Amino acid sequence: MAENIPEKSAWYIGATPRDVGDVAILIGDPARVERIATHLDDVHRVPVNRGLQTITGTRAGTRITATAFGMGAPIAAVVLEELRALGVHTFVRIGTAMAAGAVQLGDFVLAEAALRREGTSDSYAPPGYPAVSDTTLNAAITDTLHAQSTRRHHTGVFASYDGFYSQMFALPGSRSRVREELLDDIARFGLIAADMETSALLVAGRMLGARTSSLCVATVDPVSQEKLDAGRMAAAEHDLFEAAINALCHPTLKETR
Repeated sequence: MAENIPEKSAWYIGATPRDVGDVAILIGDPARVERIATHLDDVHRVPVNRGLQTITGTRAGTRITATAFGMGAPIAAVVLEELRALGVHTFVRIGTAMAAGAVQLGDFVLAEAALRREGTSDSYAPPGYPAVSDTTLNAAITDTLHAQSTRRHHTGVFASYDGFYSQMFALPGSRSRVREELLDDIARFGLIAADMETSALLVAGRMLGARTSSLCVATVDPVSQEKLDAGRMAAAEHDLFEAAINALCHPTLKETR
């Protein structure tokens, strides 16, 4: 008589293969997990482990997992690794990013590629390896954004950094300012956004054979230091959730799985 051997759970997120879908949304802020849950049906919650929260729900017959990683490339890559090992093959990182170039606060920014200024991606591939989004996934996201027609969106190159206060913002005394090196990167490379995770996720995802992209809301201006206010952020977050969920249900992704 065969024994019932329990499924092995992922080391940090604590999920098993039956807890997750084929596609996933990677979220920075853990508070967003419960808010995105209201956009899904039949939500299943995995017990929080190490502060990492995972849920899986459905939309239009597609099981979609959402996991919060907190902040920074190292833990974002850990979450992607564990979900990939559980069978997830498509990932959209959603969250906030610094606006750059012609991007205005409240606009959506979609990464075609990213400048690798963080160190996590170096553990997956040498410095010359490109951080590039999956084109089929980006096409599904773009099609969804056009269909929603709720706000402006830009597609282009992100940059990702490890040091929020050493590479992006400095805090001399109580007055913050943007690092000159970041402003130089924006000008030299025509960036549309800056964050802490996108380039690492794009490299890790490609090396692990997964589709990966990043869709964010621009929430802070690097020159004026203006931030998106709470009311506008709540509206943008709602639209961001819908865009990510609907993109992961896009017919082209189902056809090419």
